[in-house]
Amino acid sequence: MRKVRLPQMLTEVASSLFRKPSTYQYPFVKSKVPEGARGRQVFHPERCINCGLCARDCPAGAIEMVDVSGKKMPLIHLESCIFCYVCVENCPRNALTESTFYELASAEKESLLLRPTETEESAKTTGGC
Repeated sequence: MRKVRLPQMLTEVASSLFRKPSTYQYPFVKSKVPEGARGRQVFHPERCINCGLCARDCPAGAIEMVDVSGKKMPLIHLESCIFCYVCVENCPRNALTESTFYELASAEKESLLLRPTETEESAKTTGGC
């Protein structure tokens, strides 16, 4: 077992007192989202051709096709999503696109559904979905 030397420990403590904190005051001060960060998907219903490739290819099974006005459109369960973006890559009409919106914390499971009738602006104002 290694002994801790008191002088070495005191110098470390003293130097820590005068350094800036290593953490941010989140959510009051938000850090910059790094390039390539994967946030929730954005769905553009006007581009969707109801092919179902997104649901078929989702490795997590987080997408189900639901009936909306007689058309099958994707309903994304963000609580199951692993944000691999296979759905975004395989969509032939770019109806699903990527975003950097990552603040998805919620106490209600219902709010973690990306409904096919929702726009990007309404999703951000309702806390993720």
